[in-house]
Amino acid sequence: MRLDRFLCEMNVGSRSQVKALLRQGLVTVNGKAEKEGAIQIREYSDDILFRGNKLQYQRFVYYMLNKPEGVVSATEDKTAVTVVSLLSGEGRDDLFPVGRLDKDTTGLLLLTNDGETAHRLLSPKRHVDKIYRVTLEHPLERQAAAILEQGVDIGDDKLTLHAQVSVQDDCTILLTIQEGRYHQVKRMLQAVGNRVLALERISFGGLALDEKLKPGEYRTLTSEEIALLGIRT
Repeated sequence: MRLDRFLCEMNVGSRSQVKALLRQGLVTVNGKAEKEGAIQIREYSDDILFRGNKLQYQRFVYYMLNKPEGVVSATEDKTAVTVVSLLSGEGRDDLFPVGRLDKDTTGLLLLTNDGETAHRLLSPKRHVDKIYRVTLEHPLERQAAAILEQGVDIGDDKLTLHAQVSVQDDCTILLTIQEGRYHQVKRMLQAVGNRVLALERISFGGLALDEKLKPGEYRTLTSEEIALLGIRT
């Protein structure tokens, strides 16, 4: 890999900024100051430092965010705080959310720069489980739960896929779905005569929300969690 490309992928700066930083002698390769961005480096084995700090090459990154209420699942927005802005301290400009949670929905959201993995996890053909903790206005009747599990008409051209319902208490259920239609959970409960008061995603593709993360907090995925999502590293 070219050195300048490596530095750009490590978010040291834009191509023009990297060129200037190299001219200033701020980058060393195996102990030697290097000013030519075109040289080839071994990104996984060469010792590359910027301002004395070692750069460890990692092409793709994966973060778990406990999305708070009032934040939009987008890379940018003119009026609202975005989930990407919550990770601004990571110094990366290539992150995006894998799917969307409504502005008032909280819980597990995956952010990455790995487009292929994001596409695979969101593909309807993959039937990836998403588990939500749903707080309801009224207790869910047994017949309504059966309708949700069999597939319900939410006004689209086809019924929702089969779901799983687990009643936690009078007005709290866990709902497992494998789709991501617009306002799907809210529309499903509305279709059986109920209303969602609060919605939190607690699992996605087998990845469980870390209970230690407070709303707005995030962390990188562990190697075990990355493997759980079927990501090859």
